[in-house]
Amino acid sequence: MKECVIIDGVRSPNARAHLEKGWLRSTTPDVMLTNVYDALFKRNPKVKPEEIEAVYCGTANQAGKQNDIARGAWLAGGYPESVATNGIGQQCPSGMAAAEHAARAIMLGEGDTYIASGVEDMAHVPMMFAMEIPPRIAERYDFNDLPMGATAEKVAVEYKVDRVDMENMAFWSHKKAFEATEAGKFKNEIVPMEGEEEDGTKFMVDRDQWIRETISMEKMATMQSPFKENGVVTAATSSPLTAGACALLLMDREKADKLGLDYTLKYVAGAMAGCDPTMMGIGPIFAVRKLLDRTGFKVKDIGVWELNEAFGSQSLACLRELGIAENAPFENVNIWGGALALGHPLGESGARILVTLNNIMKTDMKHVKYGVATLCGGFGNANASLWENLKV
Repeated sequence: MKECVIIDGVRSPNARAHLEKGWLRSTTPDVMLTNVYDALFKRNPKVKPEEIEAVYCGTANQAGKQNDIARGAWLAGGYPESVATNGIGQQCPSGMAAAEHAARAIMLGEGDTYIASGVEDMAHVPMMFAMEIPPRIAERYDFNDLPMGATAEKVAVEYKVDRVDMENMAFWSHKKAFEATEAGKFKNEIVPMEGEEEDGTKFMVDRDQWIRETISMEKMATMQSPFKENGVVTAATSSPLTAGACALLLMDREKADKLGLDYTLKYVAGAMAGCDPTMMGIGPIFAVRKLLDRTGFKVKDIGVWELNEAFGSQSLACLRELGIAENAPFENVNIWGGALALGHPLGESGARILVTLNNIMKTDMKHVKYGVATLCGGFGNANASLWENLKV
């Protein structure tokens, strides 16, 4: 069996998905993808576009400007027609699924060099855009229970997650994300892109838009839930609507050695899982348990975790149920902040947390042997991915 390693990973800044205030509002999803592909090849000149076996691209909503975005962005970027592309749809875990499909193809010897990417532009292609849910689903579930906010409220009730704890998590997510940004932690992964201020002034965007320098616990306590009367989930404890793209360069370890390329992480295993779609946020509980059972690892064996913060309620429920952590600040979870602050461009996020995991295990947590990235997804999808630090 071949071994798959991460050669490099880059992403766009995560921008606000707003057609008037978003820094990347004039940048379409195909352009965001092309920009990260361009950066990958520029940073890795020994790897040529024509040598890529295939490009797997995850997107939650493959409609409108994101219809077959895997092929469209590759061709629009002027890349070789001979390279195959494959759009991956698993809702929020789509970008992670893309990486896992590429890793498994490498391990089986079907190819030695792949790009795994993810993109979502929630401004140009809003949630539920051109989506028709099969009517027969109403025979199993109340449609009112399926929207993301409703699921987050239900998880808060079922898992007894306190609102104050969620707000504390949001506070620390922003604090750590801001500190990481100021310290330049994200410079190795963010590809600067031209954007515009609210007044139209052009500038190079080199940081995530949603991160707040200061966040008030007192102000959060006054916010009302938009999802449920007297609810406990607010905008502050929900990941914001975001636009962004991300890409990883994955390669057979033997080929990487022949080319003299540097790498840190090797793919060990992945696990997809499903759960009740009205409680979609708890999916990582089942995906992580399946992953650990499959590999023989225990929670204590994992030194660093990247858990996508779709909502504070589901994140805390997962961390507590798995026995990873109780409350923020966390010692080894989302140490550079999470999606409550960084944003959550749906199909991009699964790839983004892998890129961040890779960089964290190269720097702040370089002593750690194993890391896991995991996230939930709409309609009860979930995914978890285990990586080994080969330099420990």
